[in-house]
Amino acid sequence: MENIALIESFSEFKDDKFIDRVTLMAILEEVFRNALKKKFGSDDNFDIIINPDKGDLEIWRNRVVVEDGEVEEPNEEISLTEARKIEPDFEVGEDVSEEVKLMDLGRRAILALRQNLISRIHEHDNTNLYKQFKDLEGEIYTAEVHHIRHRAIILLDDEGNEIILPKDRQIPSDFFRKGDNVRGIIDSVELKGNKPAIIMSRTSPKFLEQLFFQEIPEVFDGLITIKKAVRIPGEKAKVAVDSYDDRIDPVGACVGMKGSRIHGIVRELGNENIDVINWTNNPQLLVTRALSPARVTSVKLDDEKMTAEVFLRPEEVSKAIGRGGHNIKLAGQLTGYEIDVYREGVEEDVELSEFSDEIDAWIIEEFKKIGLDTARSVLEHDVNDLVKRTDLEEETVLEVVRILKEEFED
Repeated sequence: MENIALIESFSEFKDDKFIDRVTLMAILEEVFRNALKKKFGSDDNFDIIINPDKGDLEIWRNRVVVEDGEVEEPNEEISLTEARKIEPDFEVGEDVSEEVKLMDLGRRAILALRQNLISRIHEHDNTNLYKQFKDLEGEIYTAEVHHIRHRAIILLDDEGNEIILPKDRQIPSDFFRKGDNVRGIIDSVELKGNKPAIIMSRTSPKFLEQLFFQEIPEVFDGLITIKKAVRIPGEKAKVAVDSYDDRIDPVGACVGMKGSRIHGIVRELGNENIDVINWTNNPQLLVTRALSPARVTSVKLDDEKMTAEVFLRPEEVSKAIGRGGHNIKLAGQLTGYEIDVYREGVEEDVELSEFSDEIDAWIIEEFKKIGLDTARSVLEHDVNDLVKRTDLEEETVLEVVRILKEEFED
């Protein structure tokens, strides 16, 4: 009865955990052999026959018959008298196979068997889960919001696997409720203890790349290649694309008529502003394209220091820098160059930091946040525009403008 009940529970594990028959039998045999080692010291002379589908289990111990009083290894040898109790015609030197009943191991051993089995099944499950999601790293995955924590959202997929979306890998404008479907990439899979931690990300540049694969047929088919993608999640992104087919306009194909193709990607990323540019192996041209929508006049590169001096007309400088410095930052990441912009034809200018005796450092920092780090760059803007783009009061801005104007009037 104990045999049947225990093996029936094994069959339940097979059904619940979707473990194939061969794997289940291997786990069962390993668990039983460990129990036999504890009971008898060795399992080398035992045969275990398992049929998990029918619930059959047989354990046979094989021993050699020796003369009475000459038994030295009770687990491997049996006296002639004991052997003839099993079968009356046994002789010395013959092999005896004797069935070991599960109850012979003891009730405590049976409980330990079940516990060990549960542990091995979970370990097997976790190993398979780890391998499954490790192969999915960098791929888009969809799961449903199960519950929301302060530092992360816990998601469940269709198979009930738990996926973690940490706060720092959510787009700032993301807002999810329980039951919502969430798309992101499998960013990493790590074994913590015996349990895999599956981490999703919506902020990784790979998520942007994979969205292009899903939404743009030419990218999916390999006609257009994404050379590099960089982004400031929820704010701005730049994607460099190329095609081996000269008949294809890679930028046009990705953006679509009036932005129709890229609109779905922008919406998925919380209205992230995406610039798509044509890739080139010419670094000067790449820097020029990366700074779009600004129109660059000239570029001077230093390939050893990986720096780029970019010259633009004064009215183009703010476009090159972008709101919060996002455009120039992403252009630098896309090209690999540290980019400095200069106003073409403007000989006299003064760094804002030179006015630190008259203007507080925190005020100077506010202007630098929006890419204005010289006196002329501030004076080129309307006061109302400066108030809107910074956290400064109108009175403060007017005072700064007055100080800067005095410098150039002198």
